[in-house]
Amino acid sequence: MNPQQVAAIFKALGDENRIQILKMLLTGEKCACRLLDKLNITQPTLSHHMKILCDIRIVNGRKVGKWTYYSLNLEGVMMLRDMMQVSLADACIPENCDCNRKENV
Repeated sequence: MNPQQVAAIFKALGDENRIQILKMLLTGEKCACRLLDKLNITQPTLSHHMKILCDIRIVNGRKVGKWTYYSLNLEGVMMLRDMMQVSLADACIPENCDCNRKENV
């Protein structure tokens, strides 16, 4: 995954409404109307948030009549988990890292 893709994912996850949406989807597929009932946002705003989450492949949408039903994309969620594990594994944790010692030598 390139840095632009990683940045897009973190940007998408940097909004509290989108985090709330993801939490709601943890219990299963939801109609956009149910998401709107729980969030204090307009339908166009929800559509904007859902487009962003679908674009980063964390959420799937399927249209039924005039409503769209959203669910977590398990493959995208697993990709996010793997990305986080790699990022954290590469992180410098002061008590476990000798980078400070290298600079002082």
